[in-house]
Amino acid sequence: MHYELLKVAVLLSGGVDSSVVVHELVSMGCEPDCFYIKIGPEEEEEWDCTSEEDLEMATAVARRYGLTLQVIDCHKEYWEQVTRYTMEKVKAGFTPNPDVMCNRLIKFGAFHEKKGHEYDLIATGHYAQTEVDEEGRKWLVTSPDPVKDQTDFLAQIYDWQLKKAIFPIGHYQKDEVREIAEREHLINAKRKDSQGICFLGKINYNDYLRRYLGEKPGLVIDIETGKKVGMHKGLWFHTIGQRHGLGFGGGPWFAVKKNIKKNMLFVSHGYDPKTAYKQTFKVHDMHFLTMDPWAEMPEGKHDITFKIRHTAEHMHATIERVDEETYEIKAEKPIHGVAPGQFCVIYDSQHHRCYGSAEITV
Repeated sequence: MHYELLKVAVLLSGGVDSSVVVHELVSMGCEPDCFYIKIGPEEEEEWDCTSEEDLEMATAVARRYGLTLQVIDCHKEYWEQVTRYTMEKVKAGFTPNPDVMCNRLIKFGAFHEKKGHEYDLIATGHYAQTEVDEEGRKWLVTSPDPVKDQTDFLAQIYDWQLKKAIFPIGHYQKDEVREIAEREHLINAKRKDSQGICFLGKINYNDYLRRYLGEKPGLVIDIETGKKVGMHKGLWFHTIGQRHGLGFGGGPWFAVKKNIKKNMLFVSHGYDPKTAYKQTFKVHDMHFLTMDPWAEMPEGKHDITFKIRHTAEHMHATIERVDEETYEIKAEKPIHGVAPGQFCVIYDSQHHRCYGSAEITV
């Protein structure tokens, strides 16, 4: 594609990935406009955040290539849309993924409304690729770096957002991106990757939950014996499969199940109790990125691969439509930590094209 003929916006985060995106585009003869999306914590004086350093890095990279950098404040939209989504899901006992919704609602949503609509393409530093089929349809496809692949974080964006999205470093391995940054003497070449939820910075996730949801103590029960182990401070502080931070004596303990109605947390001494595994589970609210690949053959089972968390591993399975709203997934083997509210990201059987994602109902 001749990017130099198109109007391109780059979302600069201050990290090495989006900085190399700028380098790649400029190398192709493109002069993109750079944007830093400000989402930050609600009260900056109260929370320790890395956003100042991020903005300094982004500014330095834009200046290095003689490009403009504009700060777009999406703070209000973030806290109204993504935080509300997260808190409602967590309060209901689910395990949401705020980063997934940030891409749909903020990076390709609120930004598009404020500025992105003026551009032909929006470039980000995601490790993902796209391809166009014989009929001109654009698909999201996986990156060659299985550890860094971020198609799972993009699996809820809308088709019109995908059509405008480009991922100029998606064909690289992470170490190749680092090498380019060092070769070009980019200011953040050796900067560590950010960890955790995109908007929290250095904020502890449990402190964030406590701030908005408070505490709601309840019983902790040994799932094998039915005996009381202790008290939890709120089910939203625990995720299925969690080991660290449970704080109960006689451990190690693993969180394996929640009873939302009775506000009870069930734990097990073993990470691998049979109760913590599922081979068959249901999903609803299926969101297809490009199109429903089974539209012409809605009945029967279809071979897929899927992920329920951000790891390099993907699982083989079959998917079958149960009704208008629901699909059933049967994995090749039982998997650990299937939790309601998680996104199950659906790929083709070769783990190449990302079809979209749906929410686990169990």
